[in-house]
Amino acid sequence: MIRTVKTSEITENIKEMCIEANYYLSRDMDAAMKNAAATEESELGQKILNQLQDNLEIADKEQIPICQDTGMAVVFIEVGQDVHFEGDAIEDAINEGVRQGYVEGYLRKSVVKDPLIRENTKDNTPAVIHYSIVPGDKVKMTVAPKGFGSENMSRIFMLKPAEGIEGVKNAIMTAVADAGPNACPPMVVGVGIGGTFEKCAILAKKALTRSVDSYSEIPYVKNLEIEMLDKINQLGIGPGGLGGTTTALKVNINTYPTHIAGLPVAVNICCHVNRHVVREI
Repeated sequence: MIRTVKTSEITENIKEMCIEANYYLSRDMDAAMKNAAATEESELGQKILNQLQDNLEIADKEQIPICQDTGMAVVFIEVGQDVHFEGDAIEDAINEGVRQGYVEGYLRKSVVKDPLIRENTKDNTPAVIHYSIVPGDKVKMTVAPKGFGSENMSRIFMLKPAEGIEGVKNAIMTAVADAGPNACPPMVVGVGIGGTFEKCAILAKKALTRSVDSYSEIPYVKNLEIEMLDKINQLGIGPGGLGGTTTALKVNINTYPTHIAGLPVAVNICCHVNRHVVREI
């Protein structure tokens, strides 16, 4: 049976999610940050993590953004094939939600209309939207505002298949080591392996929205997530890039089938706030 969803409902939810993502840390990230503060071995690193906790509490209490870079809105929308949208075009509805959220939430507008002319759109639109059609009659929305301090540190590696898992490990470590303090550590590292040039990048971006207290269901990928987190934290970059044992809070890896001649790997790094909000209607 076809279910009708008014696009005005999409707009309202996206608006609220943009504000929520920028004002509050998600529960999984909040727990990870608290654990990091309790286990960090460096005195300076622990001090920085405690200061970040203070910042989060102030943002919550004062209803202000947890970071001045409120990001470019990235939206993943999974639409049940039995859903019929009624109202504005779905893309317009999503962008209207972003516009309302960033204007009403007093969030910094960081989007420029043209990548070279650089004229600000003044409402943080358009968003970057990834659509997928899935079974059922629900609409699942994930809003993940992405700041560019960490986004600029992300990388794609087009490896040869012969480089195998060791090549993947080297790619991840290279991206994180090169990012250093510029990605505002402690960071979350999203990795996409497989697909094509653009697919592995989307896999890595989506990996950042997975809860940091979860692991891949694929055994070797789970082991790789654990191993990479350990190796990254041995780099000594630490909180704020000033040294310590907590350079990353989690490594999340997504995989996808690929061509016999390729091994694409994308590393999408996110800062310690790793904003993401998920809702289903």
